[in-house]
Amino acid sequence: MKTLPFRAAIAAVALSAVAVPVHAADAPITEADLAQHMRVLASDAFEGRAPGTEGEDRTIAYVVGEWAKAGLEAVPGSATPWLQAVPLIESQSAGGTAKFKVKGRDFALPADGVVLTGRDASVSLADLPAVFVGYGVDGSGKVNADVNGKLAIMLFDNVPYGDKLPRYRERRQLLADAGASAVLVIAPEGMAWDQLRGSVGSKTVRLAGAKAAAPVTGFLSVEAAAALLTKAGQDPAAAREAAKSADYRGTALPVTASLSTTTAIRAFASNNILAKLPGAKPDGKAVLFLGHWDHLGICAPEGEADRICNGAVDNASGIAVLIETAKRLATGARPDRDIYFLATTAEEKGLLGAHYFADNPVVPLADITVALNIDTIAISPRGTPVATIGRGKPAYDAVVRNVATRLGRKLDEDGEADAFIQRQDGWALGAKGVTSLMVGGSFSDMKLLEAFLESDYHRPADNFSDKIPLGGASEDADLHVALGRAFADTKVWSGK
Repeated sequence: MKTLPFRAAIAAVALSAVAVPVHAADAPITEADLAQHMRVLASDAFEGRAPGTEGEDRTIAYVVGEWAKAGLEAVPGSATPWLQAVPLIESQSAGGTAKFKVKGRDFALPADGVVLTGRDASVSLADLPAVFVGYGVDGSGKVNADVNGKLAIMLFDNVPYGDKLPRYRERRQLLADAGASAVLVIAPEGMAWDQLRGSVGSKTVRLAGAKAAAPVTGFLSVEAAAALLTKAGQDPAAAREAAKSADYRGTALPVTASLSTTTAIRAFASNNILAKLPGAKPDGKAVLFLGHWDHLGICAPEGEADRICNGAVDNASGIAVLIETAKRLATGARPDRDIYFLATTAEEKGLLGAHYFADNPVVPLADITVALNIDTIAISPRGTPVATIGRGKPAYDAVVRNVATRLGRKLDEDGEADAFIQRQDGWALGAKGVTSLMVGGSFSDMKLLEAFLESDYHRPADNFSDKIPLGGASEDADLHVALGRAFADTKVWSGK
C-alpha cells in the first residue's frame, strides 16, 4: 500500500405516496457510459482491487478523480479528504492440527476433512468438550446451548425457522460471545470442499476493532462431520432434522477435541471513499448512495494462466453506476437535500467497510433518510422488472413503485430477492436503523443471477467483455438517478 502522502496527492485531484416527478433533463446513462468505467476498474492494471494493495490506490485515484470532475466535494472533517481510513487485521493460517476423542478413545478424521484458523499467532486448546448446536441460535436469535469453554459444531446453512435470523458469520460470532473456545462449521452440501478449504487457508480480514472471535474457528467437510457424529452415536440426518426446530437446544456429544493453530497476522489500513453533493435546500436529511469498490485481487495460484479476479460485474459495474449517477445529479437541477456517495472497502471480507462506516458515520445515521446500495448490477437485459431488497416499508415501497412505473418499468414483488438481504452492504446500515434498499433488475431474474453466481462469480472469468449485459444496468442507473431525485426532493419525500 502506498503511504499517506500518496493518498493526500490523490485527494488533491480532486416521500410520501404522492406522484413522483421524473426529471426529463437528466440525460440517459448509456451502456457506453458504464462500459468505459468498468473497462478501467476491471483491467489487469488494477490487480483485482484488493484492499491494501496498489490496486486500491489506483481505484481511489480513479473514483476520486471522476467524482471531483462531476462536481462532488470531499466530506468536511475527513482526516484525509475523500477517504475514511478503515483499520483492518489480516490473518493467514500457517498450520493447524485437530485431534478428537470419542468416549475417551482416539478417533482420527481424514486430515483434509478439517481446516482451522486461529485468532492469535499461536493457539493451543486441549480436551474441549464438544456440542452440536445445529444452527447455533433459537427462533429469537439467541444462542441455543451452553458453549462456554467448549467446541461448538454448527451448521453453515441459513436458519430455516426465521427470515431475518443471522447468517453463519454472525452466528459464529454469537457463539464466540457466549464463550465458545472453538467453533467448527459444517460445510454446506453442494459446496466444493476443496474451494472452501482454499478460501479458509487463504488470507482473511477483519476490522481491527471487531469483537474477538473464538480462539479457533474452522470448517468440517460434510463427510468428516457425518463420521464424527456417527461415531458419537448420532444419526447425522436425524441430527440435522432435529436442528430445524426453533426450540432446539443443542446436543452434548461424547467427544473432546484438542486443537492447535499458528497464524500470520498483519495490521493495515484500507479506505472507504466518500463524497458529498451539497443540496440546494438542505433540511438536515440526506440520501446516501453506496457500493463496494473492492474485489478479490490476485486470487489464483502461481502457474495459472489468469490469476486475477478482476470483478467486472462484482462490483466494477456498481461503481460505474455510482459515478454516472453522481454526474447526472451534480450537473442537472440541484436536488434539495444533501446527497452522499460512499464506495466501501472490504465488502468481500464480510461487509467490513460498510460496518465501519455504520459505526463511524460521517453524517449522523438518523439524518440518512434512505441508503441505496448498488452491487452486481450488470446481470439482466433491458426490460427486466424491478425487484427491491429491503422492501416492506409502505411509504418507501410507494416511492420505488412510482418512480419505476413512470420510467416504464414493471415491478417484481415475488420476494425472491429477499434471500440476499444479509449479503450486501445495506445490511450493515439496516442493522443500525437506516432504511436501506437495493433496487433494480439484477435480483429480479433469479435464473440469470444464479447462472452468474455458478460461473464467473468470484473467479478470474469475471472480466470485462462484450458478453456482459449492460442494457439492464443502464436502465437501473437511470432508475437510481430518479430515485435520488425523489428522495432528495423535500416536496415529494418528507424524510421520514
